[in-house]
Amino acid sequence: MIQIVKDTRPWFFLQTTHSTYGMRVMETGHLEHLYYGERITVDTQDSAFCAPLVIQRGFAPGNTCTYDREHPQISMEDVCLEVGTLGRGDIREPFLEVKFTDGSVTSDFTFDSYEVITLKEREQCLQASGLPRSYSEVETDSAECLQIVLQDVTNHLELQLFYTVFEECDVITRSARLINHSDATVTLERCLSAQLDLTEDYSVITHFSGAWAREMHREQITLSSGKFVNSSYTGTSSNRANPFVILSPENTCETSGSCIGCNLIYSGNHYEALEKDSYGKFRFVAGINPRSFSWQLAPGEAFYTPEAVLNFSADGFRGLSGQLHSFIREHIVRGVWKHKPRPVLLNSWEACYFKIDEKKLLQLAKAGKDAGIELFVMDDGWFLGRNDDTSSLGDWEPDPKKLPGGIASLSKKIKELGMDFGIWVEPEMISENSNLYKEHPDWAMKIPGHPHSEGRNQCILDLCNPEVRKYVIEEMTRVFSSGDIRYAKWDMNRIFSDIYAPSLPEERQGETAHRYVLGLYHIMDELTTRFPEILFEGCSSGGNRFDLGILSYFPQIWASDNTDALCRTGIQNSYSYGYPLSVFTAHVSSCPNHQTLRITPLETRFQVASFGVLGYECNLKDLSGSDLNAIREQIALYKKWRDVFQFGSFYRGAENEASDSETLSWTCVSPDGRRAVGLFFRRLTTPNQSHDWYRPVGLLPDVKYHFYGRNIKYNLKDFGDLVNTVSPVHIKQGSALQEILSRFVNMDGEKEELTAYGDTLMRAGIALKPAFAGTGYNSDTRLFPDFSSRIYFMEAAE
Repeated sequence: MIQIVKDTRPWFFLQTTHSTYGMRVMETGHLEHLYYGERITVDTQDSAFCAPLVIQRGFAPGNTCTYDREHPQISMEDVCLEVGTLGRGDIREPFLEVKFTDGSVTSDFTFDSYEVITLKEREQCLQASGLPRSYSEVETDSAECLQIVLQDVTNHLELQLFYTVFEECDVITRSARLINHSDATVTLERCLSAQLDLTEDYSVITHFSGAWAREMHREQITLSSGKFVNSSYTGTSSNRANPFVILSPENTCETSGSCIGCNLIYSGNHYEALEKDSYGKFRFVAGINPRSFSWQLAPGEAFYTPEAVLNFSADGFRGLSGQLHSFIREHIVRGVWKHKPRPVLLNSWEACYFKIDEKKLLQLAKAGKDAGIELFVMDDGWFLGRNDDTSSLGDWEPDPKKLPGGIASLSKKIKELGMDFGIWVEPEMISENSNLYKEHPDWAMKIPGHPHSEGRNQCILDLCNPEVRKYVIEEMTRVFSSGDIRYAKWDMNRIFSDIYAPSLPEERQGETAHRYVLGLYHIMDELTTRFPEILFEGCSSGGNRFDLGILSYFPQIWASDNTDALCRTGIQNSYSYGYPLSVFTAHVSSCPNHQTLRITPLETRFQVASFGVLGYECNLKDLSGSDLNAIREQIALYKKWRDVFQFGSFYRGAENEASDSETLSWTCVSPDGRRAVGLFFRRLTTPNQSHDWYRPVGLLPDVKYHFYGRNIKYNLKDFGDLVNTVSPVHIKQGSALQEILSRFVNMDGEKEELTAYGDTLMRAGIALKPAFAGTGYNSDTRLFPDFSSRIYFMEAAE
């Protein structure tokens, strides 16, 4: 809901179910930020009720510049603004930087007008942007948009601010359009998406850093002074610094306290900065990274910023996450697969790498079908000359030696097995050793006459070039039409370096990174429109481009190339702060793990991967009969609970945020609250500690639940030579006798089963069966060594 208090100068209040965002037009004409926090009551008939929100100013602080002679008490350095610019006394992080033809950089935007518009009207205003945006499928949705127009009268620039309110999700989005009404070209050196000037203590910024195979490491920085920057300069949203950040006071935790989330619907270089000024106020800005960015804005032209997603929670990080999960599912993800259950897939990569052929793939697919797999995916290595990563990108012709009947034949055979067929592509890349490069060397992003750096032995195609975009669209259309393809994994395996677009003139090279992203969006929009039934999955060396921009076209993203179950608990737990489980994929792979060489139980690998979109990477042809049976049971179980895993409400256990916690817990609850599934995981075992509690979250407090676990059998080998304390004959580890006995003798594991009210389960927790602590064992003992986990189910008993 948008409330306007009409006065000499208007006041604006954006109301969601639980939050209020307030601003007003100052006496100088600037847009002043007043409040962002828990919902407050607004009397639209009397502005006097808004008076407590306004900072009273008697004199400008010493050693500052006053705005003008008419307002000697106002220094822009000490005002909370919606838009900060260079000059006129504001020395903090600017929202906007413009360089004019005389070399000056001072701009000054004051209020002109406002209008409350619908999302359809907002779409008409922004349709030329080429950027994805939030949306609503329901015409009667309460979402509405406030458009505020500011003018820089001296320089003849118009800045339109768009505030969209998604009331039920407690989300407010911001974006901007800058229009040049002058008769000269100006240079944008910064044009961001959101700015928050806060008087409250939001000194803690939670951000998610990392690298390949160790994405989304959650870190918290407390800013006592100065500035903290979270940004990417990789041409992507980056595994080094995800664009999602959280601001909070120091006392905010998982279950209580205030916090503000910010994310960008953007897939390129981004920039988030938190600055504490000399007067104790905090300024936060977010948008396109200004580093190496410059944009020539000619007379009559407009520049559009990506949309920033803001949300506030008074219920800690858990409350913030729930709001964002709902918003992303309803207002970011779109198309056929928006609410459709995602299939369990088997990917050929870790089983075969580049060494694939039709015979080998069909054998793997048959093993997958027997286990219950629904979708078989042929990964890299299928096209002409592609035997390693040194060649062939851009030449999207099936290798006749590997696929004698092409994609059509293989996809038909996979379909006849009773599974859907999927394929891997990397459309944005080109290998120097390729036919495409020989024909179009100028299509690669390289500086003519200069040496260049490569990543994974490949170059990036110049998507700023309309000819290149057309080629990619037509080639991928041909590939996706060449067989019965129901899934496409869209990869991008290198970052930008030596950034240069051969198709752009010298004076526009600063536009390269952003124009590339716009070109990518054009391609993805066209292909997802042509192939609406294909389930597209984004990938960029794992999570190097995990963002809301990609999710606006592809309903899911490969979270990380790291499939190690222990690492995945941290990676997936961190993703859950800003993204729902339905948008990240998680696979079960073989052990020793291909990224860490760590050995973890098959059950743990499955249980961790279940809290996401489940898939398998392992070579099912080489697994033992017992492992295949276990996987068959796993997949059947996942299918039974898939709706809860993928579309239920997700909750992190309160213990997860402690860096020294050896346990982790998750809970997924069905929309009606009557079915739930939980995970309890241990990193490292503590000796002589047998007692653990699992505390579910999100249950209905006054409903009785049947709580139970899986029936577990332990292999004799799990006990090592401890079996000799009870065995009548000595059993040597690794011996033939141990091998034979392990096939026929299984030890019963603990059975967890009880009925209790939801509030009891949540508040008191479930005291689990005692874990093995070195002093005895029976069928009620929980064998829970390093990297163990349990999955539990809760169903309403009435």
